[in-house]
Amino acid sequence: MSTATYTVSGMTCGHCVSSVTEEVEQIAGVTGVDVDLQTGKVTVTSETPLDDARVKDAVEEAGYQLTS
Repeated sequence: MSTATYTVSGMTCGHCVSSVTEEVEQIAGVTGVDVDLQTGKVTVTSETPLDDARVKDAVEEAGYQLTS
């Protein structure tokens, strides 16, 4: 198992959290996504380390920006 934490900007509500969660969950190998709306932190658990570019693309597909 691998865990990585990212910061996403622009999320303001539960719908935002759902959108980001749904997009990131579609990445192959992802086993869990935990989004903290207050801090913008997104913790992704996966079978193997993920390519950050794939996470960035998923977050952008949801309509938000990955800031770290």
